[in-house]
Amino acid sequence: MEQHDNLARAEAERAVIKKVAWRFLPVLILGYLLNYMDRTNVGFAALTMNKDLGLTASQFGFGAGIFFLAYSLFEVPSNLMLFRVGARLWLARIMITWGLCSAVMALVIGPYSYYAARLLLGLSEAGFFPGVTFFLSSWFPARYRTTILAWFLLAVPLSSLVGGPLSGALLLLDGVWGMAGWKWMFLVEGLPTALVGIWALYVLADSPGKAAWLSPSERTLMNEMLQGEKRAKPRKDFATALRDPRVHVLALIQFGFTVGSYGVGVWMPLILKQFLSSPLEIGLVSAIPYAFACVAMLLWAKHSDRTGNSLGNLGMSCALGAVGLAFSVFAHSTVASMVGLTLALVGVTSARAIFWAIPGRIMTGVGAAAGFAYINCIAALGGFAGPYVIGWAKEETGSFAAGLGVMGAVLVVTVLLVLPLRHFQRQAAAATSST
Repeated sequence: MEQHDNLARAEAERAVIKKVAWRFLPVLILGYLLNYMDRTNVGFAALTMNKDLGLTASQFGFGAGIFFLAYSLFEVPSNLMLFRVGARLWLARIMITWGLCSAVMALVIGPYSYYAARLLLGLSEAGFFPGVTFFLSSWFPARYRTTILAWFLLAVPLSSLVGGPLSGALLLLDGVWGMAGWKWMFLVEGLPTALVGIWALYVLADSPGKAAWLSPSERTLMNEMLQGEKRAKPRKDFATALRDPRVHVLALIQFGFTVGSYGVGVWMPLILKQFLSSPLEIGLVSAIPYAFACVAMLLWAKHSDRTGNSLGNLGMSCALGAVGLAFSVFAHSTVASMVGLTLALVGVTSARAIFWAIPGRIMTGVGAAAGFAYINCIAALGGFAGPYVIGWAKEETGSFAAGLGVMGAVLVVTVLLVLPLRHFQRQAAAATSST
């Protein structure tokens, strides 16, 4: 009888988790797809924008990266505001304002207005990703979290899988109504985000108690699952979270694979321009690595959930990223270079999904809201470093190889950082069991 009751409860839990996931994930995935597209479509704009604006490689790289400086500066304040006013309202606000700011990129006329527009975009987007991570961690228990986060993070490779061909096609609108193709690209890819933000207002709910679309029994079941987790780990404020060495190591680890992710993502169109001439061809070819990354990320996240070895899988995914970048540096053909970049993107994309299931096991409450933002704040600096280093190395050496090599070395260090994280995890587990 008891076994039957346990099976019935487990089935009820899976059913309500599935219902919540189908409610939240479509709008969040679409929002993050547009979010990531807004960050990296500047690489496609560069195919024609750089000449129109007179941008050098280092100026373009600096402008692409300055987005992340602004993003980092306002990351923690944004998530503290999210905790105060509620995720539903704040996430919708972020999406509406960044959609409008992305469209403003169509108005830039030179390097300084380019820097200003990218800075404004970074300010408006600050807090979105850690805000969603906090939101999902507040709704989904740990045993479902890696898989749920992987589905959400599917938006990252999907944004390049869809965005590459779309951006390449929009560049072909050059001259329509007297506007450059890259301006059309920013308008068409930016403005829909504001509509998704309005959609989010009607779909999201801050807690099961505020979800009118759940039945009373479903709300009770969700609250029981979530309350059980909260009792199992100590509640932390932001100051307590910052005293935990694991939080800082996690920030450095995410910095490492973010360097590789954005470095490759932003510069891939210009890397491919060495071999291809048509923007549409570049867009289609650039989508290939991300198609593999989409499938690999979901499979690897499911494997990580099944084995329960998040740290081991995180280390292996970062190692694969380093191997892929090294392979692309020493490759002597276009095909071999693309194989290396594909392996690198599979590694760093899978690392992102595995990684974000870990902080939620360490922090709760306002500590989680601010702690997630702090981790992403430090990591976002990698989004500045990756594009800028490749741009600087390209000007100094005339080749992309040196910049890709530096990013590969950063990923090797990232793999090594998993070792102290394991040590701190064992210490924390021992301290918990002794109390």
